[in-house]
Amino acid sequence: MAPLDVALQGFSVFGLVLFVVLWFMHCMSIIYRLHLHKKRPEAKQPYAQVLGVSLLKPLKGVDPNLISNLETFFTLDYPKQYEILLCVQDQDDPAVDVCKKLLGKYPNVDARLFIGKKVGINPKINNLMPGYEAAKYGLVWICDSGIRKPDTLTDLTNQMTEKVGLVHGLPFVADRQGFAATLEQVYFGTSHPRSYISANVTGIKCVTGMSCLMRKDVLDQAGGLVAFAQYIAEDYFMAKAIADGWRFSMATQVALQNSGSYSIAQFQSRMIWTKLRINMVPATVLEPVSECFLASLIIGWAAHHSLQGGPLSFSKLDFAVAWFIRESMAVQIFLSALWDPTISWRTGRYRLRCGGTAEEILDV
Repeated sequence: MAPLDVALQGFSVFGLVLFVVLWFMHCMSIIYRLHLHKKRPEAKQPYAQVLGVSLLKPLKGVDPNLISNLETFFTLDYPKQYEILLCVQDQDDPAVDVCKKLLGKYPNVDARLFIGKKVGINPKINNLMPGYEAAKYGLVWICDSGIRKPDTLTDLTNQMTEKVGLVHGLPFVADRQGFAATLEQVYFGTSHPRSYISANVTGIKCVTGMSCLMRKDVLDQAGGLVAFAQYIAEDYFMAKAIADGWRFSMATQVALQNSGSYSIAQFQSRMIWTKLRINMVPATVLEPVSECFLASLIIGWAAHHSLQGGPLSFSKLDFAVAWFIRESMAVQIFLSALWDPTISWRTGRYRLRCGGTAEEILDV
């Protein structure tokens, strides 16, 4: 067999395997998400009942939703001890005024304001360091400024069993106005959760740092937050450190993003962070083949090569037109089949009945 033929057969096998894998990921993600919805909210372990939670909020700048997002954390319905540690980039940051306003409005809430200090190249770690050093509880919840719906804290602590070291939330996006908001919601509701959930179900510890509850003593054993200041993707390396000897768990509720500043350009900029994953996990270079357009081309070519055994006898334009016509006819054909139960076969005509039987229609 010629080398080209071997390569073509190998590529067709890859396409068919890709088809099976993508469908498996779809089904697995849907089933696991349904499983999360059925989880009981009541606590099932003593660990989180004993230790309180230090909520670390990294802040930089002000967007239209910042104050409303932050205020939901000052009205937490949480039965145990917790504190809110507001961590701002610098003293001149406009977020300082927002924090002071909320601190004055809710004097009975255990909340404090901290100004960041530079300990490495990661600006988020620089923000959080003073707050982390002052944290007084055994559980640390790092939760980004754009997150709201804080009743997830009870859900997070309920998943913190004695063998779990980190609990994370599946990222999603709140309902907002505009096409850019729709674009974000479509992404975080389709391809992203498919990969995120299926990775975690199969044992790959895939974590995003926008909402993570962690054991502080485990982080301290890994060197504390300062140990991760040399990395840009601090969440990946923090999760990697905690993974040594500890399980991860996913909250039943999503990490609901509600940033007031969003656009198509900002969405594209966020997606370009793929370059980080490529540097950290080389297998990330295969991500594009899981997307709709490229996967369809590969799987379609693999199917026709396997079934046809050679090149098509018509042009790609003919294929596209034939595909469109066939898809357009599908509904009309189905409705016609329901409307008329008679069928012609060879020289006779028959009326179909339920159960698969039929009676011959005799000409009068």
